[in-house]
Amino acid sequence: MATEFFVPQLGQTVEEVTLVKWLVKDGDKVDFGQEVMEVETDKAVFPVEANGKGVIHLGPYKEGDVIPVLTVVAIIGSAEDHFEARAAAGKSKSAAPAVEESPAAQTRAAIAPSTTPAQQQKRFASPRARKLAAKEGLDLSLVTPSGGGGVRVKERDVIAHLQQVPKATPLAQRAAQEAGINLQGVLGSGPGGRITKNDIARALEARPAAPSTAALPEDEVSERIPLKGVRAVIAERMAMSVHTTAGVTLITEVDASEFVELREGLKSSLGERWGFSPAYNDLLAKIVASALRKFPYMNARLAGDAIEHLAQVNIGIAVDTERGLMVPVIRDADRKSLRVFGSEFRQLVERARNGRSLPEDLSGGTFTITNLGVYEIDAFTPVINLPELAILGVGRIHPKPVVRNNAVAIRQMLTLSLVFDHRLVDGAPAARFLQYIKQVIEEPYLLLFE
Repeated sequence: MATEFFVPQLGQTVEEVTLVKWLVKDGDKVDFGQEVMEVETDKAVFPVEANGKGVIHLGPYKEGDVIPVLTVVAIIGSAEDHFEARAAAGKSKSAAPAVEESPAAQTRAAIAPSTTPAQQQKRFASPRARKLAAKEGLDLSLVTPSGGGGVRVKERDVIAHLQQVPKATPLAQRAAQEAGINLQGVLGSGPGGRITKNDIARALEARPAAPSTAALPEDEVSERIPLKGVRAVIAERMAMSVHTTAGVTLITEVDASEFVELREGLKSSLGERWGFSPAYNDLLAKIVASALRKFPYMNARLAGDAIEHLAQVNIGIAVDTERGLMVPVIRDADRKSLRVFGSEFRQLVERARNGRSLPEDLSGGTFTITNLGVYEIDAFTPVINLPELAILGVGRIHPKPVVRNNAVAIRQMLTLSLVFDHRLVDGAPAARFLQYIKQVIEEPYLLLFE
């Protein structure tokens, strides 16, 4: 009997993959553990190994196709077997089980326009997305899909949509629907900011005439690059972060002279013995890990209507690769020695730049550091890496004249930018967290007494 070869579950949050290439041809003989195809998730490229021995018969999937996980893409058996399309392995075609509607379900149902059964069938969605939409009474046709090249709704799309649904009276909902007005752009004047019918009327009066648009002539476009793969995922996540967080930036200048001396001393004394020289990112990560233990409210995330303080300190450090921005995560960073941290981080970076990261390499972070100092950037405003609470931007270290003890001196200065979600923490507590990081960079020996 032929063995079904399917796309494996590459991480808890991965719902679909892109087929990069087949490593075998239809009708080839394969053995257990042989690499058969390469697939790309939102994080990296992974080889998929054969789960059987015999002749492989490929399904109708080609390079660039987006395929849900657990989909049977080939069979491995005898030369006489042939591939037949099947549903995703382990997936049930039955309707989602009945779930209790939330109190907001009727409100969203009032906003939703009527849709025909045909329209409903054209909206592809993951099982988790359908379950959440059913629970919330949400019409999936209202949700902007991000999966499958923009045709398949994912759970995160439903969550983003639910977070954006404004409060409005039933009359306002009906008036907005009839006028074709998006409630997102209407300022509510009712109790608690609720949108009223009068608000819709004012929005209708203020609506400008649609401007005429003209397509850019073809000869003025030098290159057209499809927004897909890792770049599409980055675009989606950055937009979601900007639109769903209340991001605030704190900027401080740090005297990093002692920090630079510490790093140079470690480099000369430990570089040969360790096999690598401790870098600024290694030292910064250890300082930030210490700060997260001292100020646990910064090591948190928003989960529904609750703020969760996290038990582990998992530091992600942004890395530039040919495939785009990757964020390898070092788990329990506060408990690792500098040597173990640096060694583990370099292994993660090597895998990321070779496109061989494992799912766990790039997930589970609780705080991210991004350093653009190598590009001579002084300060910038990074985007929070959801679902984390904050991200630290690090600029270049460079000599600068500053006033010390009523005299001008040349010091090695560094600018730090902390972006945090104001929904979860206020400015003063976030400032104390950043102030501690600044203090330890200026006096690194303080780490010895933590």
